[in-house]
Amino acid sequence: MPRPFTFKHLALSVLLAGAALSAFAAGPMVKTQAPGYYRVMLGDFEVTALSDGTVKLPVKDLLTRTTPAKVDAALKRAFLGDKVETSVNAYLINTGSKLVLIDTGAAGLFGPTLGSLQANLKAAGYQPEQVDEIYITHMHPDHVGGLVAGGAVAFPNAIVRVDKADADFWLDEAKMNAAPKESQGFFQGAMASIKPYAAAGKLKTFEGRTELVPGISAQPTHGHTAGHSVYVVESKGEKLVLWGDLMHVAAVQFDDPGVTIKFDSDSAPAAKERALAYAAAAKSGYLVGSAHISFPGLGHVRKAAGKSYAWVPLNYSSLK
Repeated sequence: MPRPFTFKHLALSVLLAGAALSAFAAGPMVKTQAPGYYRVMLGDFEVTALSDGTVKLPVKDLLTRTTPAKVDAALKRAFLGDKVETSVNAYLINTGSKLVLIDTGAAGLFGPTLGSLQANLKAAGYQPEQVDEIYITHMHPDHVGGLVAGGAVAFPNAIVRVDKADADFWLDEAKMNAAPKESQGFFQGAMASIKPYAAAGKLKTFEGRTELVPGISAQPTHGHTAGHSVYVVESKGEKLVLWGDLMHVAAVQFDDPGVTIKFDSDSAPAAKERALAYAAAAKSGYLVGSAHISFPGLGHVRKAAGKSYAWVPLNYSSLK
C-alpha cells in the first residue's frame, strides 16, 4: 500500500524543483552579439551592412571646434559616457551583376575589438572571393585594414577603387616621412593594405564625380582626408548615400554640425562637406549609411531647430 503524501514530501519536491531551476539560471553568460550584418533592399539592389566591431573613443579629447563641457552635456543627453563605443561599418551592395564592398574595416590596424568584417561577410552568406569591386571612402586604417589578411589580399578577385588625391597622399613615402611621428602609422597602414592590390594591377583611381558601375557613383567630399569620397547608390528611384567619415559622433555632430575631429586632415572643408550632406539628406529624404553611427548605421536625416539636425534610424525589418 503506498505511503500517504505528507508535508515533508511536498517540501522536498519544492526544494528539488528550486535546485533544478537554479542549475538552469547558473548557466554561463555568452557575452557576444548575433552576427553583425543587416540587410535592406534598395530598389533592385540588395544592401548588406557589415560590422567590423566597435572601438571605444575618448571623444571629449578628440572633438574640436567645441568645448569639453558642451561635448559632455551632449553625451549625457544621449546616455553615453566619456568613451563612446563607436561602430565601424562597411556596406556590401549586390546590384545583381556586381558585388561591391564599400570600405573594409580595420582588421588588425585599430585595436583588438575590431576585425570582424570577414566573419560577418561569411555569416551574411557571401565569400570574399565573390566580391568584384571595393570602393574606399578614404585610406584611414579603419577603412582599408580589411583589404589584407595575413599579409595577402583578402579579396582575391576584387578591383580596388579610390580617389586619386587620397592615393597620392597616403601612398607617398615622402609625405609619410614629413608627417608627425604619431601620424606615420596611418601612412604605413594604408601602404600595407593597398600595395598588394597595386602590385597585382588591381588598384584603380578616379577623379571627381564618377560612375563606377551602373547605379553606384563616387562623389568627392574632400576635407576629412585629401580625397575623401562618398558613394551614391541608386536603383528604381531609391537612393542611398554612404557617408564614410563625413561624421563620427552622432550625439554631438547632428546637434552641432560645425564640430570637427582631430582625425580630419583639414577641418574647415570637412565641416563644410558635412553641413552640405546634412542639408541634402534632410531635403531629399534619401537613405544614409554612415561608417561610425551605431550599427547598422542606416537611417534618415531630419532638420531640427536652428542649424541642428536629427538622426532617424531605419525602422527594423525582417526582410520577408
